Amino acid sequence: MTVVVFGSINMDLVVRAVRLPVPGETLIGHTFFTAPGGKGANQAVAAARLGTRTRMVGRIGDDVFASALRSSLESYGVETAAVTDSPGPSGVAVIAVDDQAENTIIVVSGANSLVGADDIVRLEAALDGAQVLLLQLEVPLDAVLAAAQAAKRRGIFVILDPAPAPTYKLPAELYAAADLITPNEHEAMLLTGFPIGNPAEAERAARELVARGVQHAIVKMGSRGAVWFDGHSVHTLSPFKVTAIDTVAAGDAFNGGVAAAISEGLPLAEALRWGMATGALSVTKSGAQQSMPSRAELLVMLGL
Repeated sequence: MTVVVFGSINMDLVVRAVRLPVPGETLIGHTFFTAPGGKGANQAVAAARLGTRTRMVGRIGDDVFASALRSSLESYGVETAAVTDSPGPSGVAVIAVDDQAENTIIVVSGANSLVGADDIVRLEAALDGAQVLLLQLEVPLDAVLAAAQAAKRRGIFVILDPAPAPTYKLPAELYAAADLITPNEHEAMLLTGFPIGNPAEAERAARELVARGVQHAIVKMGSRGAVWFDGHSVHTLSPFKVTAIDTVAAGDAFNGGVAAAISEGLPLAEALRWGMATGALSVTKSGAQQSMPSRAELLVMLGL
């Protein structure tokens, strides 16, 4: 029952305001805080909070944020033996959140941009005994592909979160190495070129992604649920009804929930339900890692 996460570790610099600014505008915000984040680290915390043994593979810098980033992962039970210190700054994300829980994010990669061949060696060791590998696109694409292929050779289930939304074409080899791809509407649109505004358009995108070689594709549509294509049938997943406070890291929570369930041997349909519930619970709290629900909270949401 082990999940390995290969990806980014950032410090989030978060400001909240009544609304998001338009280009050229200065707004007065009402809240500011820093919090450990990064899509990879967030997903690792999400899985660990659900009681899953979780190993993080990635890089932090040697700056003022580094020790806090490592300590935060460890405080949630994430194993950090494969997290490497690199000269220079750690990754940071500058996040603006409005009072309707919408957000904009700018990421500066820092140490995440240095992830490469040495980290693949550490990944190979971390994969021993693992059932799931979680990947995102906040570290170099060559490293993501090598990680996916390393897990695929071992028969480990590979989840690819294509975020941040790619502005480039993903290689066919990456689709082929992934068992599940989990874009939101915007990411699916950039990947496929299809407009996505309703379930039928989400289905079209999911079918296209499977045609490119991935085994399963789910297109997340926020409060409207999600559409999953398994290569044979289309499934509509209903959302869990919650009051959103902050949507930051909801996608990371989803992926962590799915990975935790798969590591426990649950079928993919139930794993996706875990993901939907974990993501829904995360938006009821502010922040990234601190918003990830506990296993007890998840089980209540699932009615178990």
